[in-house]
Amino acid sequence: MGPSGALTIVGIEGSLLYSGKAMPLITDEVAGQLKEEFARLVHPVRLAVFSQALADPESEQVKRLVEELANVDSRITAETYNFVLDKEKVESLGIRRSPAIAVMGAEKDYGIRMYGLPSGYEFGTLVEAILDVSSGDSGLSDPTRAALKEITKPVHVQVFSTPT
Repeated sequence: MGPSGALTIVGIEGSLLYSGKAMPLITDEVAGQLKEEFARLVHPVRLAVFSQALADPESEQVKRLVEELANVDSRITAETYNFVLDKEKVESLGIRRSPAIAVMGAEKDYGIRMYGLPSGYEFGTLVEAILDVSSGDSGLSDPTRAALKEITKPVHVQVFSTPT
């Protein structure tokens, strides 16, 4: 855990090959930490990953990462889509580029999208997004919620980060 109580997983393994097979991106040590964190899951979470392996090899790593996350806890499911072929799903979820991960509840889509490979500290952000969606609570304070209710026009928020 980080200083604020948030999960801090500094990295995931690269796509190493061992005996002709891809090694897991999530190490046993990290999987153990994830099991502890995912014990806090309240409701199921769906992770829809959009990849395009031929155009972007990083897409395959994102797809593998999401599948490995889903294997850590049965309340997390992975849905895989091709960014080019699954246009209807791409449009319905508002996916703008590939690779992408949509973090959604079983019944509700909160609009959380992550683009690129969530490595380094961004992996911890993905885990926290999964936990937030599962609880159905953003963790925002009451004054912040009140201020947000005053917004009358649509707002498109994007957060950019660089790999660590």
